[in-house]
Amino acid sequence: MIYQNDIANLESDIRDKIGQKIIVKGSLGRSKSFEKEATIEKAYTNIFIVKYEENKRSVSYQYKDVLTRTVEVDVFDGEGYSPLIPPLVKVPKKIKAAL
Repeated sequence: MIYQNDIANLESDIRDKIGQKIIVKGSLGRSKSFEKEATIEKAYTNIFIVKYEENKRSVSYQYKDVLTRTVEVDVFDGEGYSPLIPPLVKVPKKIKAAL
């Protein structure tokens, strides 16, 4: 479940990174995906806008898309790219002992 506080925290993080280079990753359906370099241009209450490097086109994304991992964003920190949201750690389910 996504809480309003999660969206506000992500919005704040993205506002702090305006002007930074990022890599946007997402799905195009039918096992197709994309990965493009972009720059964060603006951040609003519900969306943020990035400009793709290759075609100078601006695109908007919703914070909930990042929180639900529909879109992944990696931020350039000067040395390399790191995820804006840490990857999920999968915990194996406990197997119930047969009685």
